[in-house]
Amino acid sequence: MHTHHMTRRALLRATSALTLAGHGLQASAENATDPWPGKPVRLIVAGPAGGNADVVARALGDQLGRSLQHPFVVDPKPGAAGALAINDLMQAPLDAYTLLVGVSSLVSEIPHIIKMRHDTRKAIIPLAELSRGGLVLVAAPDLPVQNLKEVIALAKSRPEGLSYASYSPGTMSHVAGLLLSQASGARLVHIGYKGSTPGLSDVMGGHTPLMFDGMATSLPLIRSGKIKAIAVTSAQRSSLLPNVPTFQELGFPQLTYTGWMGLWANAALPTAAQNTIKQQVQAVLEAQAYRKILEGAGFEPSSLRDSATLHKELLADYERVGKVLAGTDIKL
Repeated sequence: MHTHHMTRRALLRATSALTLAGHGLQASAENATDPWPGKPVRLIVAGPAGGNADVVARALGDQLGRSLQHPFVVDPKPGAAGALAINDLMQAPLDAYTLLVGVSSLVSEIPHIIKMRHDTRKAIIPLAELSRGGLVLVAAPDLPVQNLKEVIALAKSRPEGLSYASYSPGTMSHVAGLLLSQASGARLVHIGYKGSTPGLSDVMGGHTPLMFDGMATSLPLIRSGKIKAIAVTSAQRSSLLPNVPTFQELGFPQLTYTGWMGLWANAALPTAAQNTIKQQVQAVLEAQAYRKILEGAGFEPSSLRDSATLHKELLADYERVGKVLAGTDIKL
């Protein structure tokens, strides 16, 4: 009897020591039956509260929290185009309890313009694509254009060209304008903003004629007639804006681009832990409730591509963006 108590006490002590040391991860790596999560999970958001990444993180955290009976704490870390959020992830204990939600440009675009402490191509790994969406070219309500042909003609008719807003220099919303300018021969002058909101506000007010923006932030303004939608960068028309043509169908395949919001982990996280998280997240991505929240907020649902496919695409996009940005001086 005495031995039984000793063994049980020793077991309990060992278990709590494991938890205290934050090594729940190693335990789950060795024993796949250990449930995840065993405690609250922190979702660092690469962006401000109320921004796109925050909306997606809250939808994900809410669904995971309900199904797994543990809180998922959303922690927005805006600043330095996501670099602060990545630093936070890399400094956190290496376990399955600190993850990051952020856009694919954290790997494909941002490193070209910000000197980062970590090489994101190697330091972080996408566990899942949470939502996706192309960009939409929008125009000021009073700009005398109805379609892309007229935008290009107007830009060519003015010696100073037309200026366009991006939600951050060096992101695809900046690169898209460079690509359109190269492909059409029209002069498009970039104005970098800190986020979609100030950029859209200047487009609505007619101060900046054009902007390449994410679908989620532009959609309400397009629907209410405060800005005009010209074309989308996705390969197919968006179900959210079925009447707006793609750049591809208008003869500009160079502008075909779809960004996505990902769930990221430190790349050094053991594979067993990565797989456990992926399984739980996959179930949420397929749930109708989650898809409804996303579509309501202007996001397309995830394409459910696997981690390896996402990573390969990121590296290809990194090279592509680098080529376009070569020769433009936009270090932040």
